[in-house]
Amino acid sequence: MNKTLNELRVEIDTLDKQIQSLIGKRAELAAAVAEVKRTTNDKGGFYRPEREAQVLRAIIGRNDNLLKGTDMAHIFREIMSACLALEQKIKVAYLGPKGTYTQEATLKHFGHAVSTLDCSSIDEIFHEVEKGNANYGVVPIENSSNGVIGATVDMLYSQNLKVCGEVEISVRHQLMMADQSQEIKVIYAHQQALDQCRRWLNDNYPHAELQAVVSNAFAAKFIKDEPNAAAIASEVALGLYGLERVAKNIEDKTGNTTRFLVLGKEEVPVSGKDKTSILIVAKHEAGALLDLLSPLKEQGINILQLAHHPIPNAKWEYMFLVDVEGHQQEESVEKALAQIAKKAIKINILGSYPVTVL
Repeated sequence: MNKTLNELRVEIDTLDKQIQSLIGKRAELAAAVAEVKRTTNDKGGFYRPEREAQVLRAIIGRNDNLLKGTDMAHIFREIMSACLALEQKIKVAYLGPKGTYTQEATLKHFGHAVSTLDCSSIDEIFHEVEKGNANYGVVPIENSSNGVIGATVDMLYSQNLKVCGEVEISVRHQLMMADQSQEIKVIYAHQQALDQCRRWLNDNYPHAELQAVVSNAFAAKFIKDEPNAAAIASEVALGLYGLERVAKNIEDKTGNTTRFLVLGKEEVPVSGKDKTSILIVAKHEAGALLDLLSPLKEQGINILQLAHHPIPNAKWEYMFLVDVEGHQQEESVEKALAQIAKKAIKINILGSYPVTVL
């Protein structure tokens, strides 16, 4: 016999109460964990990236219902975020203002219970974490269309923060303005967004002036009271600043994705599925890079990324950003990095961290 709509709603209400009660019990256990850590002087810290990655992987792995595994993991991500806030309020620095892709990446990785600190530059994010004004920072490291983010690589080269996580965000650019009945004479956006939408802009607004600004969210905020002006920004910024959409998803390449790094001061233990990021400077001679990376091949370690970037204040000299599979505490990775260190002019192990789950 089919159930009535009212009967189904009653069942849902009953389940909701049970779910809420179970979440409450989980929160009590999280508070108890925090108390144990305080009384025993546990050095592991309250935020454990490897532990969270393991939990989310297990949720996805055992999922067998109508919801997608990743959707279920997103729900638990928020539960874990709220429970972590009971243990210790985490503050995370990101590239502001509100509505940036970096803020979106921050909330995707840490959940909405985290406390955030918006910064005006990538440099400032590094400095706020260094000074202890933020526990962690989130910075863009590479875009699938534009490659590595030079400002981030420069700071990784000169600072001593550790990479303790990664997160990816699909980049879908929206064209917006305060009053779309007006003619568009100038379009504001971050330079990368302008580059990523170049063909579309040339086809649709060939006579509009293109103005690069510090971030897309700043562009959206700025044009709110600016006549004949449009901005390229995210869906979040569109709603946040009360603007009207002129065109949707105007990026030239579909699947445009930006990868972000999570920065902190602690090294992350093995999670079971990790990657390690290093910066190396090779000798300026034929075959030096190939020779430098040969220990990775000898140890059977896969290179996930290899990008070169100019060394600050050193003309025609380059550093190499390398991501490899595995954790630096694993024997094969440890051996390969030790051999590379003997050959390189400089090596900086940026950190080992869990491969992104969501």
